[in-house]
Amino acid sequence: MQDIDDDRPSPPLEKPAESLLLRLVYMLIIAAMMSVAQSILFLVAVIQFVVVIIDKRQPNERLADFGCMVGAWIAKAARYLSVATDAKPWPFKEMD
Repeated sequence: MQDIDDDRPSPPLEKPAESLLLRLVYMLIIAAMMSVAQSILFLVAVIQFVVVIIDKRQPNERLADFGCMVGAWIAKAARYLSVATDAKPWPFKEMD
């Protein structure tokens, strides 16, 4: 039995055109959010680099954790956009 939170692809089901249109809307929203997330990740990388230079090669753990979280979200968004899963990423589903 497949777990509800499992990100593995589910078998294709017959879906009405209306649900495909709704998926397209979600895909457009998530694609725009993904673009913003990539910009945020780049900004975090630049700030972290400056922190490493200033703080004698010691990275900021909170920035590193935040960068990992953004990267994980981007991966989940990519899975949804490529229709590898039907599980929508945050904010449509709680972040784990």
